[in-house]
Amino acid sequence: MTIEENVSLKRFNTFGIEAKAQRYADIQTLDDLKSILKLEASKPIFILGGGSNMLLTKDIDALVLHLNLKGISVVEESNNHIILEANAGENWHDFVLYCIEKGYGGVENMSLIPGNIGTAPIQNIGAYGVEFKDVFESCKVIDIKTQSETTFYKDQCNFGYRESIFKQALKGKCIITSVRLKLTKNHHNLSLDYGAIRNQLLEVNITNPTIKDVSDAVIAIRKSKLPDPKDIGNSGSFFKNPVITKSQFKKLQNNFPNAPHYVVSDSEIKVPAGWLIETAGFKGKRFGNYGVHNKQALVLVNYGNALGKDIYNLALLIQQTIYRLFSINIETEVNII
Repeated sequence: MTIEENVSLKRFNTFGIEAKAQRYADIQTLDDLKSILKLEASKPIFILGGGSNMLLTKDIDALVLHLNLKGISVVEESNNHIILEANAGENWHDFVLYCIEKGYGGVENMSLIPGNIGTAPIQNIGAYGVEFKDVFESCKVIDIKTQSETTFYKDQCNFGYRESIFKQALKGKCIITSVRLKLTKNHHNLSLDYGAIRNQLLEVNITNPTIKDVSDAVIAIRKSKLPDPKDIGNSGSFFKNPVITKSQFKKLQNNFPNAPHYVVSDSEIKVPAGWLIETAGFKGKRFGNYGVHNKQALVLVNYGNALGKDIYNLALLIQQTIYRLFSINIETEVNII
């Protein structure tokens, strides 16, 4: 393991933003991680995973540890379920495809979500009615200061909508090194009622779908709406869907009777942030080298050589405009660095 200096991070973030790491190390084993944390205990450290959920607005004046721990193993297996442990550097979508090939259900709705396994619990990733916490069993973490290892179970993780203890109280204090997920081997509980999954399946004449059929449908839907970071720099959904009170939603309905929404509880309503942004006139709007994607208003894009600060300022403009027009705050899903 070597530590490099003044390393470009452009190829390591899906936005394709040019930023430099003061120092950089590629971490491929747990022993390497422990050793470098001990060696660099008194110095600033930045943990880099798949680079899919961040916007770099500046150079990183720290040691960037690029977590590339690989491996998938079976922990426990019964007739109906299997528990897999995947190391933090495994690509999430590749893991989903691995599960589908093996016939393991529970993650098919989360196909094509960018990023790595190690960052999935932090964000509590989710799509089309399914969240990461639904299949999560536990994860192993290492304390950055002490290098001690701990296991966190579901009830300790404070999972919420794109939230967890790792994004809040433990942010910057520990590193997730592996994750355990409990998946079904048969009698899969398919989630088909969110978004356009059923319609997509009917378009290809599938009425009794398998987990692969659901995955294929999700992939087709996402590809039709979301740009591939290999083609256009982006980080997927930039904003969270806001959850507002019923009284707030009634005010919104007075001006927009057909506003789409999802009931969260007896007192809360979720409103699609993409609809708010599109209604505010931002969908497809371009500002030179950056802008809002023309098929999905939730996605901010780098058309080439944009600065992270430019995209961040666009995000601020969108947030301010949404509040001015709808009196609704929308939060970023992407981490601003």
